[in-house]
Amino acid sequence: MTATVQSPTPARRRAAITWTLIGLFVLIIGAIGAVLSGIGAWNARDVLDPESASPDGARALASILAEQGVEVAIETRRDRAAELLAAGPATLVLPDAPALSDDALEELAAAATDVVLVDPRSRSLRVLLDARTSGYGASLLAPQCALPEAERSGRVAPGLLFTADGTADVPATACYPTGEGAGLLVLDDGERRIAAVDGRELFVNERLTEDGNAALALNLMGRHALVVWYVPGLDDTDLPAGDPTLGELTPPWVSPVIVLLLFAGAAAAIWRGRRFGPLVTERLPVTVRAAETTEGRARLYAHSRDALHAADQLRLGTIDRLARMLGLGPAAAAGDVADAAASRTGLDRAAVRSLLIDELPDTDTRLVAVHSRLTHLEEAVRAAVRPERTPPR
Repeated sequence: MTATVQSPTPARRRAAITWTLIGLFVLIIGAIGAVLSGIGAWNARDVLDPESASPDGARALASILAEQGVEVAIETRRDRAAELLAAGPATLVLPDAPALSDDALEELAAAATDVVLVDPRSRSLRVLLDARTSGYGASLLAPQCALPEAERSGRVAPGLLFTADGTADVPATACYPTGEGAGLLVLDDGERRIAAVDGRELFVNERLTEDGNAALALNLMGRHALVVWYVPGLDDTDLPAGDPTLGELTPPWVSPVIVLLLFAGAAAAIWRGRRFGPLVTERLPVTVRAAETTEGRARLYAHSRDALHAADQLRLGTIDRLARMLGLGPAAAAGDVADAAASRTGLDRAAVRSLLIDELPDTDTRLVAVHSRLTHLEEAVRAAVRPERTPPR
C-alpha cells in the first residue's frame, strides 16, 4: 500500500509566508532598537572615558600618563576611589558627577591631594571652587599667570571660561584670561590643589595633540605618582530615591496583561484583516450601454454650455484615430500628429494645427463647425493612407 503525501494548499503556504514575514519584521525592529539604544549608551560613555578610543574619549591621555610613569587607576565606585586616594599623595580626575550629592562630592575631593575637574559644571564649580562659568574662549590664549604648570604648557584654546566669586579665603589663580573669565582656575590652599579646566575641549583624543593641550594635561595631572580617574555611574549614588514611577505604583499583573492585550489585538487584526480567497466579479443588476453613457455626457456638456470642453473631447478622439491611421505610437504629441496629417494629405500645416490644437470654439455653432472639419480631416487622411481601388470594368 502506497501512502499519498498531500502537498500544502496555496492558502496554507500564504499563511506560512505571512507569519514568517511578521516574525522577521518583529526581529528586525527589535534589532534596530537594540542597536540604537546601544549607540546612545556608548556615546554617553565615550565622553572623557579613559578607556575609550573614540574622538570624545580620553584613552590617549591615560596612555601618555602611564608612559610618563604615572599609575592611572580607573574607578567607577566612589568608596573604592576614596580608599585609593587616602593611601597616599594622589590626583583625582573628576568629571561631572550628577549622581553624587554636594556632601559626597566634597568628601571625595577632600581625600585627594590634587583635584582636576575635567568637566566642570555649575554645581561642582560652586561646591569645590566657589566659582562659576562665564563664557567661551575659542581663540589661542597665553597663560598670563604665575602658575608654573600653565607657563610650561604654552598657548591653548581653553573652551569654557570660569570666574571665581572671590569669597574663598585663598584667591584662585586665573590662567588664560580673556574678558571676564579664564580658561583655567587653580585654588591652592597649601593642603590641597583644585583645578578646573574644560577637558571636553582640550583633553579628548581628537584635541590632545593640538597646541599645548597635552602638556597642560600632564602638568596638571602628573604631579603625583597615582592618578585616580573616577568614572561615575548612575548606580553609584548617595542621593535618596525620587518619587515612585508609574511602574512602581501599578500592581505587578498590569504589565503582563498589557502585553497579552497587545498580542490579542495584533492577532485579531491579522485574523479579521486577511483576505478570504480570490477576488470574484459581481454581476451588476443593470447593464448600461456605451451609447447611453455617451449620450448622457453629451447632454451634460450641452446643459453646461461648455463648448470648449466638448471640442477638446472631439479633438482627443480625432488625434487618437489619426495617430493609429498614420502609424504613430500612442505617445505621439498632438503637434506631431497634426504635422504628419498635413504632410500626408497636402493640407496647410498651420490650418491643421489650428484645427487640432489652437482653435477655441466658444459657441455651439462653432463647435458644430469644428466637428464637421474634424470629420473631413479624418476622411482625407483615411483616403490618403488607404486609397480605394478603382473597381475593374
